[in-house]
Amino acid sequence: MLVHSRKARWATWALFAVLFLPLFALPLLVIVTASLAEHWSGAFPSGLTGEHYASATRGESLQALTTSLVTAVSASLLALAVGAWAALAAASLKKGGKRFIDALFMLPVAVPSVVVGLAVLVAFSEPPMLLNGTRWIVVLAHALLVTAFAHQSVAAALVRLDPAYEQAAASLGARPSYVLWKVKLPLLLPSLTAAAGLCFALSMGELSATMMLYPPDWMPLPVQIYAATDRGSTFTGAAVAVVLMAATLLVLLAVSRIRTRASYR
Repeated sequence: MLVHSRKARWATWALFAVLFLPLFALPLLVIVTASLAEHWSGAFPSGLTGEHYASATRGESLQALTTSLVTAVSASLLALAVGAWAALAAASLKKGGKRFIDALFMLPVAVPSVVVGLAVLVAFSEPPMLLNGTRWIVVLAHALLVTAFAHQSVAAALVRLDPAYEQAAASLGARPSYVLWKVKLPLLLPSLTAAAGLCFALSMGELSATMMLYPPDWMPLPVQIYAATDRGSTFTGAAVAVVLMAATLLVLLAVSRIRTRASYR
Protein backbone atom coordinates (compact mmCIF):
# COMPACT_ATOMS: atom_id res chain seq x y z
CA MET A 1 0.00 0.00 0.00
CA LEU A 2 1.45 3.37 -1.06
CA VAL A 3 0.20 5.19 2.06
CA HIS A 4 2.90 5.84 4.63
CA SER A 5 1.24 7.58 7.57
CA ARG A 6 -0.78 5.57 10.09
CA LYS A 7 -3.80 7.86 9.96
CA ALA A 8 -3.89 7.74 6.18
CA ARG A 9 -3.72 3.94 6.26
CA TRP A 10 -6.62 3.76 8.75
CA ALA A 11 -8.61 6.17 6.60
CA THR A 12 -7.91 4.07 3.50
CA TRP A 13 -8.99 0.86 5.23
CA ALA A 14 -12.11 2.55 6.56
CA LEU A 15 -13.01 3.80 3.09
CA PHE A 16 -12.40 0.33 1.71
CA ALA A 17 -14.68 -1.22 4.35
CA VAL A 18 -17.43 1.34 3.73
CA LEU A 19 -17.34 0.74 -0.02
CA PHE A 20 -16.60 -2.99 -0.09
CA LEU A 21 -18.95 -4.32 2.57
CA PRO A 22 -22.28 -2.89 1.36
CA LEU A 23 -21.50 -3.13 -2.35
CA PHE A 24 -19.81 -6.53 -2.62
CA ALA A 25 -19.60 -8.54 0.60
CA LEU A 26 -23.12 -7.92 1.93
CA PRO A 27 -25.02 -9.14 -1.17
CA LEU A 28 -22.92 -12.30 -1.25
CA LEU A 29 -23.51 -12.83 2.46
CA VAL A 30 -27.25 -12.46 1.90
CA ILE A 31 -27.13 -15.12 -0.83
CA VAL A 32 -25.26 -17.53 1.44
CA THR A 33 -27.66 -16.86 4.31
CA ALA A 34 -30.71 -17.33 2.08
CA SER A 35 -29.34 -20.66 0.89
CA LEU A 36 -29.46 -21.90 4.50
CA ALA A 37 -32.77 -20.31 5.54
CA GLU A 38 -36.09 -22.08 6.09
CA HIS A 39 -38.10 -18.85 6.11
CA TRP A 40 -37.32 -15.16 5.70
CA SER A 41 -40.19 -12.91 6.63
CA GLY A 42 -38.35 -10.14 8.50
CA ALA A 43 -34.92 -8.57 8.51
CA PHE A 44 -33.30 -11.90 9.40
CA PRO A 45 -34.04 -15.50 8.40
CA SER A 46 -35.77 -17.87 10.78
CA GLY A 47 -34.37 -21.37 10.99
CA LEU A 48 -31.46 -22.98 9.23
CA THR A 49 -31.55 -25.99 6.95
CA GLY A 50 -29.31 -27.80 4.50
CA GLU A 51 -32.15 -29.15 2.37
CA HIS A 52 -31.62 -26.50 -0.29
CA TYR A 53 -28.06 -27.72 -0.83
CA ALA A 54 -29.32 -31.29 -1.08
CA SER A 55 -31.49 -30.14 -3.99
CA ALA A 56 -28.69 -28.05 -5.45
CA THR A 57 -26.17 -30.90 -5.63
CA ARG A 58 -28.22 -33.67 -7.21
CA GLY A 59 -30.56 -34.37 -10.09
CA GLU A 60 -31.11 -31.51 -12.52
CA SER A 61 -28.87 -29.14 -10.57
CA LEU A 62 -25.90 -31.50 -10.72
CA GLN A 63 -26.50 -32.01 -14.44
CA ALA A 64 -26.70 -28.24 -14.93
CA LEU A 65 -23.41 -27.80 -13.05
CA THR A 66 -21.75 -30.38 -15.30
CA THR A 67 -23.20 -28.59 -18.33
CA SER A 68 -21.82 -25.24 -17.16
CA LEU A 69 -18.37 -26.70 -16.49
CA VAL A 70 -18.18 -28.45 -19.88
CA THR A 71 -19.45 -25.33 -21.66
CA ALA A 72 -17.05 -23.00 -19.84
CA VAL A 73 -14.00 -25.22 -20.37
CA SER A 74 -14.82 -25.78 -24.06
CA ALA A 75 -15.53 -22.09 -24.71
CA SER A 76 -12.39 -21.02 -22.82
CA LEU A 77 -10.13 -23.37 -24.76
CA LEU A 78 -11.66 -22.28 -28.06
CA ALA A 79 -11.41 -18.60 -27.12
CA LEU A 80 -7.83 -19.02 -25.93
CA ALA A 81 -6.77 -20.78 -29.14
CA VAL A 82 -8.41 -18.21 -31.43
CA GLY A 83 -7.50 -15.17 -29.34
CA ALA A 84 -3.87 -16.18 -28.85
CA TRP A 85 -3.46 -17.09 -32.53
CA ALA A 86 -4.92 -13.74 -33.60
CA ALA A 87 -2.70 -11.83 -31.15
CA LEU A 88 0.42 -13.63 -32.40
CA ALA A 89 -0.56 -12.98 -36.01
CA ALA A 90 -1.41 -9.32 -35.36
CA ALA A 91 1.96 -8.73 -33.67
CA SER A 92 3.64 -8.76 -37.08
CA LEU A 93 1.16 -6.32 -38.64
CA LYS A 94 1.38 -2.56 -38.90
CA LYS A 95 -0.47 -0.32 -36.47
CA GLY A 96 -3.55 -0.06 -38.71
CA GLY A 97 -3.82 -3.83 -39.01
CA LYS A 98 -3.48 -4.28 -35.25
CA ARG A 99 -6.24 -1.75 -34.61
CA PHE A 100 -8.52 -3.54 -37.05
CA ILE A 101 -7.94 -6.92 -35.37
CA ASP A 102 -8.50 -5.39 -31.93
CA ALA A 103 -11.77 -3.77 -33.05
CA LEU A 104 -12.93 -7.02 -34.66
CA PHE A 105 -12.43 -9.02 -31.47
CA MET A 106 -13.89 -6.31 -29.23
CA LEU A 107 -17.08 -6.05 -31.28
CA PRO A 108 -18.97 -8.84 -29.41
CA VAL A 109 -18.14 -7.13 -26.11
CA ALA A 110 -19.26 -3.71 -27.36
CA VAL A 111 -22.86 -4.88 -27.85
CA PRO A 112 -25.22 -6.51 -25.32
CA SER A 113 -24.74 -10.25 -25.03
CA VAL A 114 -28.37 -10.82 -25.96
CA VAL A 115 -27.56 -9.28 -29.36
CA VAL A 116 -24.70 -11.75 -29.76
CA GLY A 117 -27.09 -14.56 -28.87
CA LEU A 118 -29.60 -13.39 -31.47
CA ALA A 119 -26.87 -13.06 -34.10
CA VAL A 120 -25.62 -16.59 -33.43
CA LEU A 121 -29.18 -17.93 -33.47
CA VAL A 122 -29.92 -16.35 -36.86
CA ALA A 123 -26.56 -17.28 -38.38
CA PHE A 124 -26.57 -20.94 -37.36
CA SER A 125 -30.23 -21.92 -37.79
CA GLU A 126 -29.96 -22.90 -41.46
CA PRO A 127 -27.83 -25.45 -43.37
CA PRO A 128 -24.97 -25.93 -43.96
CA MET A 129 -24.10 -24.61 -40.46
CA LEU A 130 -27.15 -25.87 -38.57
CA LEU A 131 -26.24 -25.68 -34.88
CA ASN A 132 -29.57 -24.51 -33.46
CA GLY A 133 -30.90 -26.99 -30.92
CA THR A 134 -27.46 -28.42 -30.11
CA ARG A 135 -25.01 -27.78 -27.30
CA TRP A 136 -22.44 -26.46 -29.75
CA ILE A 137 -24.36 -23.26 -30.40
CA VAL A 138 -24.13 -22.44 -26.68
CA VAL A 139 -20.38 -23.16 -26.66
CA LEU A 140 -19.91 -21.01 -29.76
CA ALA A 141 -21.83 -18.06 -28.28
CA HIS A 142 -19.83 -18.22 -25.05
CA ALA A 143 -16.58 -18.39 -27.02
CA LEU A 144 -17.56 -15.33 -29.05
CA LEU A 145 -18.29 -13.40 -25.86
CA VAL A 146 -15.00 -14.21 -24.10
CA THR A 147 -12.50 -14.38 -26.99
CA ALA A 148 -11.91 -10.62 -26.76
CA PHE A 149 -10.50 -10.99 -23.24
CA ALA A 150 -8.16 -13.79 -24.29
CA HIS A 151 -6.98 -11.75 -27.28
CA GLN A 152 -6.38 -8.60 -25.25
CA SER A 153 -4.52 -10.46 -22.52
CA VAL A 154 -2.15 -12.20 -24.94
CA ALA A 155 -1.69 -9.04 -27.06
CA ALA A 156 -0.72 -7.04 -23.97
CA ALA A 157 1.74 -9.75 -22.92
CA LEU A 158 3.32 -9.75 -26.38
CA VAL A 159 3.98 -6.02 -26.11
CA ARG A 160 5.85 -6.57 -22.83
CA LEU A 161 7.76 -9.61 -24.13
CA ASP A 162 11.49 -8.98 -24.55
CA PRO A 163 12.38 -9.69 -28.21
CA ALA A 164 15.91 -10.64 -27.17
CA TYR A 165 14.81 -14.20 -26.33
CA GLU A 166 13.32 -14.73 -29.77
CA GLN A 167 16.28 -13.11 -31.49
CA ALA A 168 18.76 -15.23 -29.52
CA ALA A 169 16.95 -18.45 -30.45
CA ALA A 170 16.76 -17.42 -34.12
CA SER A 171 20.46 -16.52 -34.17
CA LEU A 172 21.26 -20.04 -32.97
CA GLY A 173 19.43 -21.50 -35.97
CA ALA A 174 16.05 -22.25 -34.42
CA ARG A 175 13.18 -22.40 -36.89
CA PRO A 176 10.18 -20.07 -36.41
CA SER A 177 7.96 -22.97 -35.32
CA TYR A 178 10.54 -24.02 -32.70
CA VAL A 179 10.85 -20.44 -31.45
CA LEU A 180 7.07 -20.23 -31.13
CA TRP A 181 6.60 -23.48 -29.21
CA LYS A 182 9.78 -23.56 -27.14
CA VAL A 183 10.46 -19.88 -26.48
CA LYS A 184 7.52 -17.57 -27.03
CA LEU A 185 4.61 -19.69 -25.73
CA PRO A 186 6.40 -20.71 -22.49
CA LEU A 187 7.09 -17.03 -21.80
CA LEU A 188 3.42 -16.26 -22.46
CA LEU A 189 2.16 -19.08 -20.22
CA PRO A 190 1.29 -16.83 -17.22
CA SER A 191 -0.80 -14.57 -19.46
CA LEU A 192 -2.40 -17.57 -21.17
CA THR A 193 -3.47 -19.10 -17.86
CA ALA A 194 -4.78 -15.75 -16.61
CA ALA A 195 -6.80 -15.34 -19.81
CA ALA A 196 -8.13 -18.89 -19.48
CA GLY A 197 -9.29 -18.21 -15.92
CA LEU A 198 -11.02 -14.98 -16.91
CA CYS A 199 -12.74 -16.63 -19.88
CA PHE A 200 -13.87 -19.53 -17.68
CA ALA A 201 -15.34 -17.24 -15.01
CA LEU A 202 -17.19 -15.12 -17.57
CA SER A 203 -18.59 -18.19 -19.31
CA MET A 204 -19.77 -19.74 -16.05
CA GLY A 205 -21.89 -16.66 -15.29
CA GLU A 206 -23.24 -15.95 -18.78
CA LEU A 207 -27.06 -15.81 -18.92
CA SER A 208 -28.47 -13.41 -21.51
CA ALA A 209 -27.20 -15.08 -24.68
CA THR A 210 -27.61 -18.54 -23.16
CA MET A 211 -31.31 -17.95 -22.53
CA MET A 212 -31.86 -17.53 -26.27
CA LEU A 213 -29.86 -20.54 -27.38
CA TYR A 214 -29.81 -23.44 -24.93
CA PRO A 215 -31.62 -26.67 -25.90
CA PRO A 216 -33.71 -28.48 -23.24
CA ASP A 217 -31.00 -31.11 -22.67
CA TRP A 218 -28.21 -28.55 -22.23
CA MET A 219 -29.28 -26.14 -19.48
CA PRO A 220 -26.35 -24.34 -17.78
CA LEU A 221 -26.51 -23.47 -14.10
CA PRO A 222 -27.25 -19.72 -14.48
CA VAL A 223 -30.39 -20.61 -16.46
CA GLN A 224 -31.50 -22.97 -13.71
CA ILE A 225 -30.93 -20.27 -11.09
CA TYR A 226 -33.11 -17.89 -13.09
CA ALA A 227 -35.78 -20.57 -13.52
CA ALA A 228 -35.78 -21.43 -9.81
CA THR A 229 -36.18 -17.81 -8.69
CA ASP A 230 -38.77 -17.17 -11.40
CA ARG A 231 -41.03 -19.90 -10.02
CA GLY A 232 -40.60 -18.66 -6.46
CA SER A 233 -37.94 -21.12 -5.20
CA THR A 234 -35.68 -18.32 -4.02
CA PHE A 235 -33.85 -20.28 -1.34
CA THR A 236 -33.10 -23.19 -3.68
CA GLY A 237 -31.93 -20.70 -6.29
CA ALA A 238 -29.63 -19.13 -3.69
CA ALA A 239 -28.14 -22.55 -2.87
CA VAL A 240 -27.55 -23.25 -6.56
CA ALA A 241 -25.92 -19.80 -6.87
CA VAL A 242 -23.54 -20.63 -4.00
CA VAL A 243 -22.65 -23.91 -5.71
CA LEU A 244 -21.95 -21.96 -8.90
CA MET A 245 -19.73 -19.49 -7.05
CA ALA A 246 -17.86 -22.27 -5.24
CA ALA A 247 -17.22 -24.26 -8.42
CA THR A 248 -15.99 -21.15 -10.23
CA LEU A 249 -13.70 -20.13 -7.36
CA LEU A 250 -12.19 -23.62 -7.10
CA VAL A 251 -11.31 -23.65 -10.78
CA LEU A 252 -9.92 -20.10 -10.57
CA LEU A 253 -7.76 -21.06 -7.59
CA ALA A 254 -6.39 -24.01 -9.56
CA VAL A 255 -5.67 -21.74 -12.55
CA SER A 256 -4.01 -19.21 -10.24
CA ARG A 257 -1.79 -21.97 -8.84
CA ILE A 258 -0.74 -22.96 -12.36
CA ARG A 259 -0.12 -19.31 -13.26
CA THR A 260 2.06 -18.81 -10.18
CA ARG A 261 4.18 -21.83 -11.02
CA ALA A 262 4.49 -20.69 -14.62
CA SER A 263 5.68 -17.26 -13.47
CA TYR A 264 8.61 -18.77 -11.56
CA ARG A 265 9.77 -21.09 -14.35
